Amino acid sequence: MTGKTILRGQVLSFVRTPFDGAPEDAARIDEAVLIDGSHIAAVGPLAELRAAVPGAVEIDHGAHVILAGFVDAHVHYPQTAMIASWGKRLIDWLNTYTFPEERKFADPAYAAEIASRYLDLTAAHGTTTMCSFCTIHPESVEAFFTQAQARGQRVVAGKTCMDRNAPEFLRDTAQSAYDQSRALLEKWHGVGRISYAITPRFSPTSTPEQLEAMGALWAEHPDCLMQTHLSEQTDEIAWVKGLFPEARDYLDTYEQHGLLGGRGLYGHAIHLEERERDRLREHGAGLIHCPTSNTFIGSGLFDMAGLMAEGQRIGLATDTGGGSSFSMLRTMAAAYEIGQLRGVPLHAAQLIWLATQGSARALRMDHLIGNIAAGMEADLVVLDLASTPAIAQRSAMAEDLWEALFPTIMMGDDRAIAEVWIGGRRV
Repeated sequence: MTGKTILRGQVLSFVRTPFDGAPEDAARIDEAVLIDGSHIAAVGPLAELRAAVPGAVEIDHGAHVILAGFVDAHVHYPQTAMIASWGKRLIDWLNTYTFPEERKFADPAYAAEIASRYLDLTAAHGTTTMCSFCTIHPESVEAFFTQAQARGQRVVAGKTCMDRNAPEFLRDTAQSAYDQSRALLEKWHGVGRISYAITPRFSPTSTPEQLEAMGALWAEHPDCLMQTHLSEQTDEIAWVKGLFPEARDYLDTYEQHGLLGGRGLYGHAIHLEERERDRLREHGAGLIHCPTSNTFIGSGLFDMAGLMAEGQRIGLATDTGGGSSFSMLRTMAAAYEIGQLRGVPLHAAQLIWLATQGSARALRMDHLIGNIAAGMEADLVVLDLASTPAIAQRSAMAEDLWEALFPTIMMGDDRAIAEVWIGGRRV
């Protein structure tokens, strides 16, 4: 036994973005992938990999499709237990459901329980990396990183910062937000597969002083990501304009305080003004599309086609628990539906790319995760394209792989996840 493993199946990797040129030509299909330790050693014909590594363990997945693990670019792991809470607009939804649940994360034991549950649920759906908001409590960050570290999982997260327009039990201050964020960053950032994200929740819940403090911290640690929310709902935008009357637009409330940059992640970004689009593109910032959340909370329809045509950097996300599913398959289906409503349906190749390489690119991690190639980290998901009778009968009629994949994107769930590998380990 060599300690090396060959996975056989339809190994799908991307050679370019499917948003440039014919989507169906953006990927290649190989017979097998060789895992060596925590990384991918080679991809190619089965005979070649066998010859290169005699005695390697082989796992035959038949007609299953082997992909890079899904990358979820915007989540709130503390909202796991309250996912699918009924029917309110963003601000009421936060006050009714989110803030009371987030209060519980001052308890390290509760934070650890939910972090473990969240990582188990998402792994079952094929998600191998995510970028998460925590709560204002440092305990929530410690719990999430500790659980991820035990799994050898690449994750990004940060302490959520709020010093106004939230219940007193969920408010910090500009100084405590800076001090606690810096301490967590210095402890965890770059340890194993863990990265820290500076995390002001959004402009309405941070004073200018707190935004300034977060901007200063980011300037001191420019290799970190910064995550927040932007232009999710029209009433939210009106609220921001009332709170920041001197700002040119919503994005300017971040820009004025040093919170606009190429390693910035801006969740939702639905109702953008022309100046905001221009500035985001100039910086190469990440715009994170959260389709199940946008429909569930009634936020609006993300302009995927227009923003892609401009050259924006776009990732895909469940936005748990404003989003109504832990599944990136369900998220891809919702992105397709929103594209249809905007008159530009997304091809299966584009959906898979967004959930893997697109999100990894938004996180500035596409050299590590999000594709299958020699040297990449071995985070993989194996998809069964006949996981239910309804999916099986449709995929059996398919004339190519993309047509066979599409029913699983539209109707698949955790039953379609045949196997998951994280850091070279089957989970």
